[in-house]
Amino acid sequence: MKSDVVIIGGGPGGATCAMFLAAAGIKATIIEKETFPRYHIGESMTGECGNVVRDLGLEAEMIRRRHPVKHGVRVFSPKGKHTFSVPVRGRAADGSMFDASTWQVRRSDFDAMLLDEATSRGADLIHGTAIAPLRGDDGAVTGVRLRLADGAEHDLHSEVLVDASGQLTFLARQGVTGTKLRGNYDKQIAVFSQVANAYRDEGTQRNDTLIFYQSTHHWAWFIPIDDEIVSVGVVIPGEEFLSKHESRHDFLVREIQEINPELKRRVPDLRLVEEARAIPNYSYEAKSFTGKGFICIGDAHRFIDPIFSFGLFVTVKEAQFAAGAIARYFAGEGRDAPNPFAEHERLCQRGTDAYQELIDGFWEDPLAFQFLVHHKYTDDVIDLFAGRVYAETPSPGLQAMRALNERRRQRNPGSIPAPVPHISVS
Repeated sequence: MKSDVVIIGGGPGGATCAMFLAAAGIKATIIEKETFPRYHIGESMTGECGNVVRDLGLEAEMIRRRHPVKHGVRVFSPKGKHTFSVPVRGRAADGSMFDASTWQVRRSDFDAMLLDEATSRGADLIHGTAIAPLRGDDGAVTGVRLRLADGAEHDLHSEVLVDASGQLTFLARQGVTGTKLRGNYDKQIAVFSQVANAYRDEGTQRNDTLIFYQSTHHWAWFIPIDDEIVSVGVVIPGEEFLSKHESRHDFLVREIQEINPELKRRVPDLRLVEEARAIPNYSYEAKSFTGKGFICIGDAHRFIDPIFSFGLFVTVKEAQFAAGAIARYFAGEGRDAPNPFAEHERLCQRGTDAYQELIDGFWEDPLAFQFLVHHKYTDDVIDLFAGRVYAETPSPGLQAMRALNERRRQRNPGSIPAPVPHISVS
């Protein structure tokens, strides 16, 4: 079997890439082992994430499905008395800013919508599991071996293989990319569920993301995902979670009451409407995530920290970039280069590096971070939160964030957590 492009994973990254490829006249085959709709945590969109959805022509469908409209994110201090907010704002062609909005989504519904749309636009869908990449004599990736539900194995050849497998990191685990390394926040554990009857703000802020800061690397989120249900989760260093000797359910219910008085006030009904789940040790990075015959997108090569909900945006934006890079490759660009997608990799690295600086700055010096947000570089920070992070020349706000982080690292080289063994919460 053969396809121009084979995509491993039918989630938002894979489906988005397939749709942008279809718009460029390129046929894609998606391999997905799960049946949609399937459970997935969250999620909240950045402003530019919403614009990728609009670029796909899906704004009317998002409105029809009544996904909650998000106008910003609000961060509460440990006692809930002080806050800072970052609104969703767009940039016009002349550089001016304007009020904008994006969405919150229940991922099971959103992911199924994207995959259905991708197949309706011409992508083929194979229900199966990718088990090994195919390699040419020169080491180039030439496709993938897959196993179907009946156990039969087949080789599916491709011009380009796109790894959109998310945190399964298929090509990294197969040794195709650089070594997968733990990131700055791999000591964390997220425990989460959903609640009903939560109190929300009035007006346009009703469906905004709320973040409740407690201490370094200990925080909670509150994300409305439909008219009735709110996703609530707590992130905490793994050692602290284990020291509580609590079940995931008991831990989460207690934390909702204790982590911040504003969160407790907003969740008067402490019954969880689904089981409490956990994700441990989730921060990682794999370098060299493109090469001859392959591209990794989103979580398939890097995940930093979920605090400002950048993960979904990075995945769909890199999917959009990847489709453009592949279309240029099919048109002849870089055919004989050692890595035809090197420029694409640099572009994606630039964006995720910017997010790393933003998150490091928030965690390591929150007071200075708030000063940059509210007084010094407000518009630049709004751009970062929105997803405008790919410019070759960093904004003054990003440069200030990097300088802040560099001074901290020089003063305290051990301030970034060192890797620890994997923590199980099963």
